[in-house]
Amino acid sequence: MTPRSKLTGGKGTKKRNIILSAALKSFAENGYKGASIQKIADAANLPKANILYYFASKKALYSAVMQSILSMWNSSFDDATVDDCPSETLAKYIAEKMEISRLHPYSSKAFAIEIINGGENLDASFKRDHSQWVNSRIDVINGWIETGKMDNINAEYLLYHIWSTTQHYADFSSQIKQLRGKAMRQKEYKEATQTVVNIILKGCGLSIPEQYLVTSEVINNNDKGSTPKDVK
Repeated sequence: MTPRSKLTGGKGTKKRNIILSAALKSFAENGYKGASIQKIADAANLPKANILYYFASKKALYSAVMQSILSMWNSSFDDATVDDCPSETLAKYIAEKMEISRLHPYSSKAFAIEIINGGENLDASFKRDHSQWVNSRIDVINGWIETGKMDNINAEYLLYHIWSTTQHYADFSSQIKQLRGKAMRQKEYKEATQTVVNIILKGCGLSIPEQYLVTSEVINNNDKGSTPKDVK
């Protein structure tokens, strides 16, 4: 018999995705403890029994949501090797992370809430997969350092810096909106991405790929004064 949380195909897949989407939003807004199967069912406009048909418990649903976040974070950096160009690879990875923050803020927020609260609800497979990915990417970065392609920096701390910088635009989107007086648009995300890429790559002693160079337009926009009037 196929496990409930593994059902796929046709209407089953569509309904499962609706449930996962509603659960993601609920976990992002309320955390694991604050969310409930009934709240998720209400948000999905489905009977509670439907939720439990696809996911046997809140824990099973939460694990599926966390795994979906980890899968979404998969990027071109997953397959990077020592032979690749660190400038191009890291710039693309940063840009992908920024785009995820723009398009999928609830994913970042749900994960942030879990980690802030100690990560006690993450299952063993998630922790294993995440740890293996991090260690493999540290090996690649260290390989670039050993072959003289970039400055000698701590690869682990570099990853933390990339995550904290890019995910800030999702996790603290309400603060950004308050300070700016409006939400960021796609064009402004592009400008922010250029800035983040420039700062991080220069800190690694790397050249900036042409498509990520900070343009005079971005600098001029900043010079015009983007600080809201109520911030002193």
